[in-house]
Amino acid sequence: MIVRLFRRYLDPSETLLEVLFGLIMALTITVGARLLSERADIVGLELAVALLGCNLAWGVIDGAFYLLETRFNRNRRVLFTRRLQAAANQEEALAAIRDEFDLTDEPPMRAEDKARLYGSLLEMFRHAAATRGRLRSDDWIAAILVAVLVTATAIPGLLPLLIFKDGFVALRVANVLQIGLLFLAGYWWSHYSGSNPWRTGLAIAALGTALVLLAVPLGG
Repeated sequence: MIVRLFRRYLDPSETLLEVLFGLIMALTITVGARLLSERADIVGLELAVALLGCNLAWGVIDGAFYLLETRFNRNRRVLFTRRLQAAANQEEALAAIRDEFDLTDEPPMRAEDKARLYGSLLEMFRHAAATRGRLRSDDWIAAILVAVLVTATAIPGLLPLLIFKDGFVALRVANVLQIGLLFLAGYWWSHYSGSNPWRTGLAIAALGTALVLLAVPLGG
């Protein structure tokens, strides 16, 4: 049920990127605490609260950015529609369609199929209503889910901090758990990209760890 909920309101790429963002954010905190703190300075409860608070704050921020991006893209497409409808001739309108719906990264298509697609899009947008875009209830739900995803990714890292009395042991366990989850996120990613699951999982785990190790000395 939860998976269906996320699939309904977020694209797989959006879900995966938010999970990776949250995990890397949490891992940056636990790795930084492990590398930059003395053993006696680590208080599990305080660090767990800081970890949860950080991911919660960034989850809310990311949700707000999601809403901004959604409205921006919606109104940018409205502006494109108005410009298309005001085009001086058919050639100018088709050129605008080709620029807006570039198929370079899509699977190779026959030239005649592209021409038919662009012609259909042109006909569609010529009769489209060019009213300002508004945020819908689905957008707000999606933004809330973004915030939930980023916040929830803090849980695997904070649980060891609450369970283990030794702060260094807790941080080691938290780091291993979070790197493991980066691997699982990459493994999951492969099901949507058609790549090798193990290679993708290892690549994402290695990339996430490398980014964290870069962020920590830079003050991240």
